[in-house]
Amino acid sequence: MSDIEFERRMNDQFAKNLFFFLNKYQYTQAAFAKQMNVSTATVSNWCNGLKSPRMDKIDHMCAIFNCSRSDLLEEKDIIRSQKKSEAYVIPVFDYISCDKTFCSTEKIIDTEEIPESLAKTGEFYALRIKGDSMEPKISSGDVVIVRQQDDADTGDTVIATIAGEYAVCKRLRKYKEGLELISTNPSYAPLYFDDETIKNKPVKIIGKVVELRAKF
Repeated sequence: MSDIEFERRMNDQFAKNLFFFLNKYQYTQAAFAKQMNVSTATVSNWCNGLKSPRMDKIDHMCAIFNCSRSDLLEEKDIIRSQKKSEAYVIPVFDYISCDKTFCSTEKIIDTEEIPESLAKTGEFYALRIKGDSMEPKISSGDVVIVRQQDDADTGDTVIATIAGEYAVCKRLRKYKEGLELISTNPSYAPLYFDDETIKNKPVKIIGKVVELRAKF
């Protein structure tokens, strides 16, 4: 097989897989182009098998679709028969904010990989930590891997939003009529909220930290 024929077949296979995920997540080509920060013409070329994206764009797609590289690049039969554990790519956000009904994120600033065994347990994202409130264990610039969930247990490290502002990383302590968000840095006082404040402010748990990716 010539290099040109090999490239054509790879482009065609990628186009088929991309169509599958666009349909699964109900993306139009225009909406997906905006999410990928590329032109609609570029997405059209991908979908028509004329070109394939760079690997950094593949990783960006993996984060959007919560899939592995092979899910986008390989034939479906190969994907199904693959025995080895795959790495799944998840997005890293700079911050997350929530109001009473909706959580929004800024653009993806990076990606991280998690093992298939973890990816199967829920939906995941990563968040880059700012500030020193969780020192000494979690430092500014570290990345935490977060499972999306709206509740957690006392002692868990959670991602929470307060009054629709940016998400914070804190240790959770529950009470009968409220909760406390605790910094591990003793310079920061605990934040206590009763049930009424939790509802009206609002205070929302949006994930549980399951792993720390520390920066050295």
